[in-house]
Amino acid sequence: MANAEITGRVVSNKMIKTVVVTTQRQVRDERYGKQMKRTTRFMAHDEKEDAKIGDLVAIVPTRPLSRLKRWVVTRIVERARR
Repeated sequence: MANAEITGRVVSNKMIKTVVVTTQRQVRDERYGKQMKRTTRFMAHDEKEDAKIGDLVAIVPTRPLSRLKRWVVTRIVERARR
């Protein structure tokens, strides 16, 4: 998984130097064929505490920083409309 960058929206920035980033994907139900949305939440390290709720950010995997935090924010792709 070399340099597997993921983009997602920040949904929480209430922790110190940590943000929660969500990504959505569509999966097909095996039995009925219906398209469903699935959401994945990532805890990401934000050293500068620059990301705000609603921002589109890019995250990359890193060494384990805490029990749930294995990602780090590399850049802010798009700022949220305030």
